[in-house]
Amino acid sequence: MSTSAVVFGGFIAWTLFLLVLMELLRSYLVVTGQQASNAFRPDNANLSPFMQRLARAHANCVESLPVFGGLLVLALVTGQSHVTDPLAPWFLAARVIQSGIHLSSLSVPAVNARFAAFAVQIVIGVYWAWSLLAGTGG
Repeated sequence: MSTSAVVFGGFIAWTLFLLVLMELLRSYLVVTGQQASNAFRPDNANLSPFMQRLARAHANCVESLPVFGGLLVLALVTGQSHVTDPLAPWFLAARVIQSGIHLSSLSVPAVNARFAAFAVQIVIGVYWAWSLLAGTGG
């Protein structure tokens, strides 16, 4: 399996991990009577700041999946994974770092670091798109 395929799976697994974590925490709130099962808001706005950040970190992954995941799949189905393979692990690392920072803090330094991690993903995505679509990917 190519590095791009492994990273695509990792991206999906990371998104699923955040979802499972959110649902485990929500289930705990319901089971302990701290929250009614029908009182959850999609953005967790009525819950703790951590739960709100968790909802946004998960949503960030879901929002990015069609773009970055799509580029990985495009490389795989067109036999151009040699374009995405070298930077794919860096992309996934930047995604996990972005989510981790998002979960930990909303301070100005944390937001700046989170944006830096996202900027790395954007640069990688633009490079992939250019290389795959402009025919420079070989």
